[in-house]
Amino acid sequence: MGLIALEGIEFFAYHGFYKEERKIGNKYSIDIIVEADIDKAAAEDNLQVTVNYENLYKIARQAMEEQTKLLEHIAQRIIELTYVQYPLIESVTVSVSKFNPPIGGVCQRARVTLKK
Repeated sequence: MGLIALEGIEFFAYHGFYKEERKIGNKYSIDIIVEADIDKAAAEDNLQVTVNYENLYKIARQAMEEQTKLLEHIAQRIIELTYVQYPLIESVTVSVSKFNPPIGGVCQRARVTLKK
């Protein structure tokens, strides 16, 4: 088993519980970690038998284009789309961060992490 990860993928999108958030938009960061059997890819130097991280980026971008209220929903959508494209993987961990969340005080980021 091995891990394939994309860290710090950034998007500007229009998510949030509050109407103003969905209108103004915000910066988001996503981390994706996929656990999979990558021994064959390592031995053969063959992209076709591993998880292509370019595809992981496209999955994240697709999920970010769907306006949602909760970070949890974004993370779940990325996990679901990843399993559709790579059904034999062992697990997917996704963290979604929102910069400067509207909490009434100073906070650099709010983050949700799901693993399935």
